[in-house]
Amino acid sequence: MRKTIFIALLLIMTSTTLWAGGYQVSLHGQKQIGMGLIGTSLNLDASASFYNPGALALMPQTLSVQAGASGIFASTAFRMREPSAYRAQTDNSMGTPFYFYAAGMITDRLAAGLAVNTPYGNSLKWEDGWAGRFLIDEISLMALTIQPTLSYKITDNLSVGAGFIYTIGSVDLKRALPVQDHQAEGQVAIEGSTTNYGFNAGILYASDMGLNIGVSYRSRIDMEVDDGDAIFSVPASLKPNFPDSKVSTMLPLPANLDFGLSYQVTRDLMIGMALNYVFWDAYESLAFEFEQNPDLNDTSPREYSNTLIVRAGGEYRLNDAFYLRAGAYYDPSPVNEIYFSPETPSLDNLAFTGGLSFLPMQNLSIDLSLLFILGFEGEREFAPANFGGTYKSRIMIPGLGISYSL
Repeated sequence: MRKTIFIALLLIMTSTTLWAGGYQVSLHGQKQIGMGLIGTSLNLDASASFYNPGALALMPQTLSVQAGASGIFASTAFRMREPSAYRAQTDNSMGTPFYFYAAGMITDRLAAGLAVNTPYGNSLKWEDGWAGRFLIDEISLMALTIQPTLSYKITDNLSVGAGFIYTIGSVDLKRALPVQDHQAEGQVAIEGSTTNYGFNAGILYASDMGLNIGVSYRSRIDMEVDDGDAIFSVPASLKPNFPDSKVSTMLPLPANLDFGLSYQVTRDLMIGMALNYVFWDAYESLAFEFEQNPDLNDTSPREYSNTLIVRAGGEYRLNDAFYLRAGAYYDPSPVNEIYFSPETPSLDNLAFTGGLSFLPMQNLSIDLSLLFILGFEGEREFAPANFGGTYKSRIMIPGLGISYSL
């Protein structure tokens, strides 16, 4: 029974969000968020370090600095399959991802930049005593990326660039543990951290007619946890059967290939779109190795599918002091429906965005954004544990940032 409990536990506890959620809420600059995150073809400012490093050498500023943060207010509702009338809801604390970008022209053709952000930080907590507590109770995770970048202007209309990505990740999760043939409950807490690196690269063509075309690629990064801690809280009589243990596993951050178009329709109006192809098929299976419990080593399938995110948005210059933005995108879930975990209820998502900037002086901008994500209701299950039902989610994300340029 002990091995069965471990397998049911570990198949789920890191299944979808240790390092990247099945949905990717990319919060990389308030201006970009307001336009539906269409940044692949834009050379607005230092945020190009993340979206398309090839655009940095064509940005209009000599120096660009940005900083900001968002507040994630997420709620997921669960309804068990009929004939049960059971319902539950998450009780999440607010997530606070942040970003910092700086970029400047070294010469007339060479630009350098730095991006620091938290693209995978979030948290989830189900209400106390909920029916899926043996799958997941609570999870908190963070991935911090640090990316130095170089960009070179080949001609007045064409530039290329690349960045080195260093990623620091950590996770803390808890779930209830059935013991003594389900007559009592314990708890297991998993803590782990790791680092790894990757790269991104891009190219941007900005025509004299106001049409921009951008392509960028962000590499896969495998986050290998070699010395995670599994800490068990069980009745004292059972502690010898559940010794605290070191745990090793690997989870991929999938590669992304992005394409974008934008067009300056008038002096005041810009519109654009982007296609983000996410290589989720990198997540084929999940394997665990236990230093103190090698008989519990296990590999299980995940079978994620690649997804295509479609984005559209635009910006309108109201006057010298105010800019208005709006956008939308559709982000389908990559998760195999028979391996769907309540740890991160990854549904097909439709998102709407808005934002504005206020310039109290010529070089300073105060940037606001609002992102609303609607997770379409759907019936899902986690087949290894025979647990399923109907999920739906809502996420509201306001953001505040400041930009300075010369």
